[in-house]
Amino acid sequence: MASHSASISPNKRFLIFFDFDETIVDETTDDKVVEAAPGQHLPGWLKDTYRPGCYNEYMQRVLAYLAEQGVTESDLRSIMEKIPASPGMLTLFQFLRTRPAHDFEVVLVSDANTFFIEAWLRRAGVRQLFHRIFTNPATFNKNGRLVLRPFHSHECQRCPDNMCKQVVVRDYVARRTQERGRPYQRIFYVGDGANDFCPTLSLGPRDVAFPRRDFPMHRLITETHEAMPGEFKAVTVPWVSGEDVIMRLRKLVAE
Repeated sequence: MASHSASISPNKRFLIFFDFDETIVDETTDDKVVEAAPGQHLPGWLKDTYRPGCYNEYMQRVLAYLAEQGVTESDLRSIMEKIPASPGMLTLFQFLRTRPAHDFEVVLVSDANTFFIEAWLRRAGVRQLFHRIFTNPATFNKNGRLVLRPFHSHECQRCPDNMCKQVVVRDYVARRTQERGRPYQRIFYVGDGANDFCPTLSLGPRDVAFPRRDFPMHRLITETHEAMPGEFKAVTVPWVSGEDVIMRLRKLVAE
């Protein structure tokens, strides 16, 4: 599901993508939601239904179980709203907000879901920063259960069945470049996980990948540089805090 907050100016110089779990927020929302379960854990029979590559299907069952246990929309929202931001991330958002209007087009790409993300962004007061949000759709049905659906289907062998972020990034960049009539000066991608590595393979040598230091995305980039030199084209700038991202962006926007 793609959502947006406003029509986008065609004059943006830079496009920046953000992941959500363990990038914008410092935890994984699908793990945090388990706190709503009885005893704050899931029964073994439910955890045993997980199959690699089919996490979205598994979370559909988890959310159904939580609803059966009496967990409400308010309960889920409260858990999401309490998740802390990653270090320096709100400072990074403030930097992006205070830049000239023609600088940054900001897009979120996440394998979480619309309800978890929107709840957190609105509570943090940063929803309006994001021009587009690409994530798995999730809405409450008449029985009060949060119903999760897959974002799309794809043929990428690296990614989970319900989302390949490279497909999302490639399609978005191609469409926006056509609408604008020109490419962006640079594209940035801020992430942490293995599924954030795939989209950064589509970046070019002027673009920048910001992997969270020592997280899977960072390790995969490092391994690719060692095993296949030249295959990964983007500049790599690891981050521990959002302020590390700000430092590099300040230099690049001044060029």
